[in-house]
Amino acid sequence: MKRLRCPKCDYTLVFDETRYQPGQRLVFTCPACGKEFAIRLTSPKASDDAPASDDCGSITVIENRFCHKQIIPLKMGDNVIGRKSRGGTINCPIETDDPSVDLTHCVINVSRNKNGKLQYVLRDGPSNTGTFVGSTLLGDRERRVIDDGTLFTLGATSIILKTKQ
Repeated sequence: MKRLRCPKCDYTLVFDETRYQPGQRLVFTCPACGKEFAIRLTSPKASDDAPASDDCGSITVIENRFCHKQIIPLKMGDNVIGRKSRGGTINCPIETDDPSVDLTHCVINVSRNKNGKLQYVLRDGPSNTGTFVGSTLLGDRERRVIDDGTLFTLGATSIILKTKQ
């Protein structure tokens, strides 16, 4: 199933992309605002299923009732994570309807330690609902070094860190 958003009102539409051929043009009418818009199906990209090999790892948003599975690549420096919104300035937006995920929720800083190995440090935004690592709430100024496979939670949305191997 593929999700897309109405360009006018941001309403989420869902359709089964396997019923159509790559290159096919599809026209949709938004049930919320009546806007008619079209998309052209492209062939599946490797990044839809796996992170790009030239980045610094990725985060995987686990599918729940508020959002679909998403793989978001990380880069060196601050990776600001939050709910996707029009005109937002974050560089790791999550497409979600979860009201407990703030527009700017948390930050993962990717840097190299003194041995040259990538290091991932998580800190809260600060956010209204907090950032949990496992079942532990991060404090206001607390920073936590996280590793491959670390599960952290923003509101009702769970995320897994996948580090670069």
